[in-house]
Amino acid sequence: MQHDVTSSSTSPNTRIYAIGDIHGCNDLLGNLLTWIEDDVCTKGAARNVMVFLGDYVDRGPDIIGVLDRLIKGLPFVQETIFLRGNHEDTLLRFLDGDDLDWRWFEHGGIETFKSYGLDIPDDPHQAHAKAALLRKKLKLAFPPNHKRFLEQLDNYWLDGDYLFVHAGIKPGASIEVQSQRDLLWIRDEFLASTADFGKIIVHGHSITDKPNVQPNRIGIDTGAWRTGLLTCLVLDGVERHFVFSNPDSTSA
Repeated sequence: MQHDVTSSSTSPNTRIYAIGDIHGCNDLLGNLLTWIEDDVCTKGAARNVMVFLGDYVDRGPDIIGVLDRLIKGLPFVQETIFLRGNHEDTLLRFLDGDDLDWRWFEHGGIETFKSYGLDIPDDPHQAHAKAALLRKKLKLAFPPNHKRFLEQLDNYWLDGDYLFVHAGIKPGASIEVQSQRDLLWIRDEFLASTADFGKIIVHGHSITDKPNVQPNRIGIDTGAWRTGLLTCLVLDGVERHFVFSNPDSTSA
């Protein structure tokens, strides 16, 4: 069976809200969740599911606020799925002792330290030179429930004709044999593929100025930390639309 984004469907009686890369933009997330709560009350299905595509940490100003909000729970939906992004994977590896490349500091690590109230050089090379000391400070400042939350994230989630994942999948391989690295980091090989993946892939990770809808995939990372635009994909049966959050309002 050929899978195409125009005819794909969720499971029966299921409404899905998939949210792209948040990256510490707690104000945008709050606006979006307010809209979703109202939408569930007015248009919700028997089963309402919220799926977060990963990258909650780094880059943005309020990582603590984002994690606290998500850990607290979202009682207005029946199910909540939290997927792992490459930035969560990198942060956990740093906390567990990996000697990371200086580019993590350049690509959002510095903002994570600042969100937890820690002093850190703004220059990523200088920060990398102090990595061992910074690791000790971050481990002391990092709440245990934040670490548990990050450790328990899922790599992917399936529903109906859709597969939800942070970065994408390696073409030609079934989901059961995908490497975690590809699920969290893949870019060009996946984005350029016109293959039928067996499911429509809903993903983040690769920033576009608007949702990127292709016959075999839907990308919803609109670079919230850089553009001020956080995207939610709403799926219900064969229906599909997008909701966008900016600092002042949320609109369909």
